[in-house]
Amino acid sequence: MGRNLQNGERLRPVDLARGHGLSTQAVRNYEEAGILPAADRTPTGYRTYTSLHAEALRAFLALVPGHGHQTATSIMRAVNQGAVDEAFRLIDESHAQLLDDRRTLQAVESALRDLEPTTGYGSDAAAGPGASSGPVDRFIGPLAEELGIRPATLRKWERAGLMCPRRDALTGYRVYDESDVRDARLAHQLRRGGYLLEQIAPLIAQLRSAGGLEPLEAALSDWRGRVSARGRAMLTGAAELEAYLRERG
Repeated sequence: MGRNLQNGERLRPVDLARGHGLSTQAVRNYEEAGILPAADRTPTGYRTYTSLHAEALRAFLALVPGHGHQTATSIMRAVNQGAVDEAFRLIDESHAQLLDDRRTLQAVESALRDLEPTTGYGSDAAAGPGASSGPVDRFIGPLAEELGIRPATLRKWERAGLMCPRRDALTGYRVYDESDVRDARLAHQLRRGGYLLEQIAPLIAQLRSAGGLEPLEAALSDWRGRVSARGRAMLTGAAELEAYLRERG
């Protein structure tokens, strides 16, 4: 729906819905959720909308790809309640998260590129249960603390096949050697990037056997594309939100 509506023109729910491929019920739900301003009612009880509601709907739909449905809803609610600074704070948080995701991606790429062939994946695969402990060996508690996660998370990753720590012969405790620590760090980075355990396990398995960045290039390229697409979507959402703010006066 274009922006050539006159401020006083009255629109039905179907008029708003049609231009965005929505149902009229979705439009009503958006109003009830506070995403759209409250509609006026005809004497017979039917909702009537204006160009302001059309701008609000455009802004919300443009915000969703960059910020997610929940945050986009909170942004629109804040604006409609007159709490524009709160809306800006929510937007800032999304941008901060996107920057953090971009840095995480760069950290994963850097970590993988820094792997030397002699110390890369698969180099210590022959180390068995009797191998001596090296200076990088960790027990589960210290490794979890280093990564900022719970020991239960490391045990979950182990069950998913992301790593296979040996057991200390005397205590039976898990001992994470150099390759396990490296796998745990990579798994932690990929989880932050939005990957599921079942997606991470084959990637780590490929890296163990191939030793390098190439097996992960397709996944990293996809991740990079999603980060860029989200950044661009945030620009589009910002433009539509600004148009809505101007319409509100």
